[in-house]
Amino acid sequence: MKASEKFKTVIENYLNETAQSDTVFAQNFSKASKNLEGCFNYIFGEVKKTGLCAFDDSEIFDMAVKYYADDRIGQPQPVQCRVVVNQPEKADLFTSASEVPQNSIVPKTEFPALKPASKTLTLFDL
Repeated sequence: MKASEKFKTVIENYLNETAQSDTVFAQNFSKASKNLEGCFNYIFGEVKKTGLCAFDDSEIFDMAVKYYADDRIGQPQPVQCRVVVNQPEKADLFTSASEVPQNSIVPKTEFPALKPASKTLTLFDL
């Protein structure tokens, strides 16, 4: 799978910024056995394992950092997928929120009343 250019750029910029600010990660980032294409394939493989289709930026960035930090992760196999990078929609203050259906009433369940406890004393109560 070839990642979209926007996806590649965002991940690469994040990793470069993290390497500049964190000396420990900079050592991991410069490993010869790790590369960006392998990082993308690792991210795609992890996303595929979850079965979900939408992730927050921080989750993807954490996967990228983990790929470089964990030496047990080898060269992942390529995954056939399509990457879409979307920005959240900006809130519009002048349009109202969508209507919530009013038929979402939960039926009330009635429970049988408990019998009062017996007032008879036993030998053990004395």
